[in-house]
Amino acid sequence: MPPEAKEKHDHNSLNFPNGFLWGAATSAHQVEGNNYFNDWWDYETKRFPPSRRSGKAADQYHQYPEDFELAKNLNHNAHRLSIEWSRIEPSEGHFNQTEIDHYKKVLKGLKDRDMVVMLTLWHFTLPKWVADQGGWKNDQTCFYFNRFLERIIPEIKELVDFWITVNEPSLYVYMSYLGGDDAGRWPPAKKNKLSAVKVLWNISRAHKKAYQTIHKLIPSAKVGSADNISSFEATHKHSVLEQLYVALTDFLANHLFFTLTKGSHDFLGINYYFNRRLGNPSLSPKIISPTDQKREVSDLGWEVYPEGIFEVLADLSDHIPIYITECGIASTNDDRRTRFLISYLQEIYRAIESGVNVRGFIYWSLIDNFEWHRGFTPRFGLIDVNYKTERRYPRPSALVYAEIIKQNGIPHKMLKLLGHTLNVKKELKEITKKNH
Repeated sequence: MPPEAKEKHDHNSLNFPNGFLWGAATSAHQVEGNNYFNDWWDYETKRFPPSRRSGKAADQYHQYPEDFELAKNLNHNAHRLSIEWSRIEPSEGHFNQTEIDHYKKVLKGLKDRDMVVMLTLWHFTLPKWVADQGGWKNDQTCFYFNRFLERIIPEIKELVDFWITVNEPSLYVYMSYLGGDDAGRWPPAKKNKLSAVKVLWNISRAHKKAYQTIHKLIPSAKVGSADNISSFEATHKHSVLEQLYVALTDFLANHLFFTLTKGSHDFLGINYYFNRRLGNPSLSPKIISPTDQKREVSDLGWEVYPEGIFEVLADLSDHIPIYITECGIASTNDDRRTRFLISYLQEIYRAIESGVNVRGFIYWSLIDNFEWHRGFTPRFGLIDVNYKTERRYPRPSALVYAEIIKQNGIPHKMLKLLGHTLNVKKELKEITKKNH
């Protein structure tokens, strides 16, 4: 008789490379509060009711030491943040030294906690005086942005490890200048395809010039950008038209900016949130809503699709270092955030094992914040913010993430947290007890 089959089960942890960066991200306008001098403040004031305006946001302008201490206590070894151009240069050619000194204190707060600093130099907002001259449609904005960098970088160069020139230029162009359900909801909210082309071109120019400027001031600097990268697939695999549309959409959304700026990246910053299924095998395929197919979605209706992050990492793998500079979920169900973290990190682990040079994961976001045209309703944070009191409360998912960071990997027993209806706090106590 043949021998009985032995059960095969791998109990090993999913270990990440030594020196892997773990952290979370914020952006200035979304957390600081009272950014009076930028185009978004002006836009909110004119278009949004008071409840949907950024206002004091999460008041991180004053509470950054507490937030950084929380991140440190949660084992984070890296943090991504941005500086607000409009605070530093509120009017053309006038640089506010008090605000420069403030940001030096902020960055030093991270360095004093032994955290690697990823600094974003432009995260969607423009000084109002720049916006009034046409924003990124104006060729002169490239000059203004570079002048800003030449002024600020010498002041902070000892406090930054990674320089991210621009954040999500492709998404910015889409949301501000192109069509779609959400598009045209960001300033200047002027839908125009020719304007979209010019804006993307000028942001590409600005990135390349910034790359040169930063390397001139700091020869050993690590400079890159962060773009929003989506995974795409055809609903009907046999449809040639759908497959062609997927290829074209993937190039325009995911590869065009990196193509325009080729040779000016020391690393790629990847922000991943979206999987898009393209259906209707005709001359005009459309995006299929994940809710129509009863797929798991976030509170914003974005599909939870961990396999997608593997696909985009494999697609962009070109031996250049890659950092996941944003990846997160809006959910008031924190158990879902826990499942999200573990399932997406599993796919990143598999990408690394497949040879993709991924060197860090930065969750979006450290704390709840102002989510642009959606206001304060979406909750992305590892840390809950009570906006009435501005008090912070780490969520159970933050403790799960802290344990992953401590282990520099996903302990096998933590995979049970992928199940539904579990008490995360109770299960986490059992996991940590058996790991120590």
